[in-house]
Amino acid sequence: MADTKWMDRMSLTPENIAFISRLSRLALTPEETTGMVNHLNQFFDTVVAPMQEVDTTGLLPMAHPTEVLQEVALRLREDVASEPDNRELNQRSAPAVENGLFLVPKVIE
Repeated sequence: MADTKWMDRMSLTPENIAFISRLSRLALTPEETTGMVNHLNQFFDTVVAPMQEVDTTGLLPMAHPTEVLQEVALRLREDVASEPDNRELNQRSAPAVENGLFLVPKVIE
């Protein structure tokens, strides 16, 4: 039987929801708070609990989910400019330009 002590820690209380909603700047009514407690605790019971029961002893964490199918190295595309440099054309209509940069008036003293 799997260790289920974590389940006691995972159960949320109305105080937990009030704290989370305050951090999120959400104004929840008492009824909404009760609903969230029930909804989130049901999520823990139906989704998280079965996942916690899976024996992962000896398994290494994956950096990428496709590692199961093939060895994955970071497949980053080459950093190549794909658009032409139109800086001068784009700056023609600017009221003030210096050294390739737009000049803007100071707005904060």
